[in-house]
Amino acid sequence: MLDSLTKTIQKLFGSKSERDIKLINPIVEEINSIFNTLASISDDELRAKTAELKKRIADASVEQEKQIADIRARINSEESIDITQKEALYDQIDALEEDIHKIVKDILDEILPEAFAVLKETARRFKENGELVVSATDWDKEIALHKENVVINGEKAHWKNEWLAAGTPVVWDMVHYNVQLIGGVVLHQGKIAEMATGEGKTLVATLPVFLNALPGRGVHLVTVNDYLA
Repeated sequence: MLDSLTKTIQKLFGSKSERDIKLINPIVEEINSIFNTLASISDDELRAKTAELKKRIADASVEQEKQIADIRARINSEESIDITQKEALYDQIDALEEDIHKIVKDILDEILPEAFAVLKETARRFKENGELVVSATDWDKEIALHKENVVINGEKAHWKNEWLAAGTPVVWDMVHYNVQLIGGVVLHQGKIAEMATGEGKTLVATLPVFLNALPGRGVHLVTVNDYLA
C-alpha cells in the first residue's frame, strides 16, 4: 500500500532529484546565456573576469574586514587589555568572521552563473585553440618555473592545454555540458551529485572548485588518486 502511494506521488510531483533539477535548470540556462557572450572577448579580457569576480566578493565584506583589522590592532597595541577584555574582542572577531562567511556565501550564489560561464569558456578555448595567451604577470612567470605547460614568450604567457598528471600526459579536450553544469551547482550547494562512469565527474569538480576559490580562502578537493587531482 505504502509503495503504491509513493509511486503515485512520484508520478504527480516527480522524484526528489527531478524536482531539484527543475530548480537548477534556470541557473544552467543563465550560465549558457553568459557563456555565449564570451567568445568574442580576448584571453586577457577573459582572465580579467576572474579579477572582477574576486573584487565583488572582497568589496561585499570590506567593512567587516576593516573592523577585524582594527580589533586585532587594538589587541596587539594596548598592553593594558586584560584577558577578559581580550576574550570579548576575540568573540567580536568570531562574530564578524561569521558575518563574512554568510556574505561570501550569498555572493558566491549570486555570481555562480558568471563564474561557471567563465570556466566553461576557458575549457572551450583550451580544447579548440590548444592554448590561452595572456599578458605575462609575475604569477605566470612563477608558475612557468615549475610547470612545462606554461611558457613565457616575451611579454606573453602561453598556457598550453597539455600537461602531466601523475606522470601521465593529458590533453584537455572537454567542454562542460548541461549535465556537468547541473552537477557543479549541486556540489556547490553542499549536496552529493551521483554520476555514472563517463559522465564527467572530474570535469564537474572544476566548477565548484573555481567558484569557491575566488574568495581566496582555499578549497579542499578530495579524489581517489593523484591522476584525478
